[in-house]
Amino acid sequence: MKFRKATRDDIAIIVEMIADDELGKTRENFQTPLPIEYFNAFENINKDQNQELIVVENENSEIIGTLQLSFIQYLTYRGGIRAQIEAVRIRKDKRGLGIGKAMFNWAINRAKEQKAHVLQLTTDKKRSKAIKFYEDIGFKATHEGMKMHFK
Repeated sequence: MKFRKATRDDIAIIVEMIADDELGKTRENFQTPLPIEYFNAFENINKDQNQELIVVENENSEIIGTLQLSFIQYLTYRGGIRAQIEAVRIRKDKRGLGIGKAMFNWAINRAKEQKAHVLQLTTDKKRSKAIKFYEDIGFKATHEGMKMHFK
């Protein structure tokens, strides 16, 4: 597997993976042509040195996974850096092959390279399989997360 920064040409494949589950179907707008908002978001992510939108390619150079890492500088923990992993997706026909574990191993190593002291994530409580997976690879539910959505 090859891990690399996403390019503008990868956006449609990434959005297709993000939209390809029960929750993604309700909040994404995967269509051709892809709405401009996704390209605008990509440009903002791409120019921010604290954001890394990553794609994973197989031996045939096909994109089979994606994730986004954010590095958050803050004052607590003596000016520590917190890594946040988001939008982890694997192409539907490639799930169950150990790709997710490899992606998380890569992300953990990348967070350590960036001197982060913690790697955190949030997941919807409806994603019971994902929660089990995260627990199996060492994540612990140490905090209670809350969100406020705006329309």
